Amino acid sequence: MSNATILLVEDDPEIARIICDHLRKNNFQITWATTGHEGLEDFKKDDYDLALIDLMLPELDGITLIRSLRNVSDIPLLIISAKAEEQEKIEGLKVGADDYITKPFSLDELLARIDSQLRRFRRYQNKEVQILTTEYVGGLKVDFENELVYLKSSRISLTAKEKGIFFLLAKNPFKTFSKSEIYEQVWFEQELDGGKTVTVHLKSLRTKLKETSRAPKFIETEWGIGYQFIGVEKR
Repeated sequence: MSNATILLVEDDPEIARIICDHLRKNNFQITWATTGHEGLEDFKKDDYDLALIDLMLPELDGITLIRSLRNVSDIPLLIISAKAEEQEKIEGLKVGADDYITKPFSLDELLARIDSQLRRFRRYQNKEVQILTTEYVGGLKVDFENELVYLKSSRISLTAKEKGIFFLLAKNPFKTFSKSEIYEQVWFEQELDGGKTVTVHLKSLRTKLKETSRAPKFIETEWGIGYQFIGVEKR
C-alpha cells in the first residue's frame, strides 16, 4: 500500500516521531498534527487515505475528532489508545473508528493494521484489482482464489475443516472470532461441546503452520476471547 497519505494526530512527540519515521521508510506520506483541532484543520486542507488518532488530545478530544471526520469521510480511522482508555476506545468504535491499536505496540503490527484497513477500503471503492495471492513474513503464501496454502514454497495439506478455519481468519485479518463463531461458520451448525472441536482443529492447523500458541506468527490466541489472523504481509 505504498504512497498512501496518512494523517497522524498524536500529542506525544516521541511516539509521533517513531511512527512517522517508520511509515515514511515504508513509502507512506504522513502529516503529523499535535492537537485535535490541528488534526481537523489538516484534514480539511488535504485528501487522506487513512487517519491514526490518539484519544487523549488537547483542544479537541479524539472521540469528538473521530465523530467529526466520520460525518464527512469514509476513510479508515484507527484509534491509538492506552490500556487505561478502555471505555473511550469502545466509544471511539461506536462513533465511527474502524480499528484500534493499544500502546505499547510494535511497528510491524501498526503497519499490518494500516495495510489491512487500506486494502479493505480500496476494495470497497473498487480502486484496485483484488489481490488473489498474498505472501507473508515467515514464509507463508496464500492463494485466496484457489484456497491453497504454502509454507516455505511447500504446499500444506489441510483438511476441509482446517481450511475452513484458516481462510475464515485469513480473510478477516486482526478480527477476533470466538470458538462458537468459528464452529458456526465452518461447521454450519451450533457449537455444543464448549469449543473442544475447534481447539483440536486449531492445534492441528498450527502444527502444520509450524507455530505454537505461545509464539504465533499467523494465528494468535486472545485468551478468553478467541482467535485472529496476524500475518504480516511482505512489502
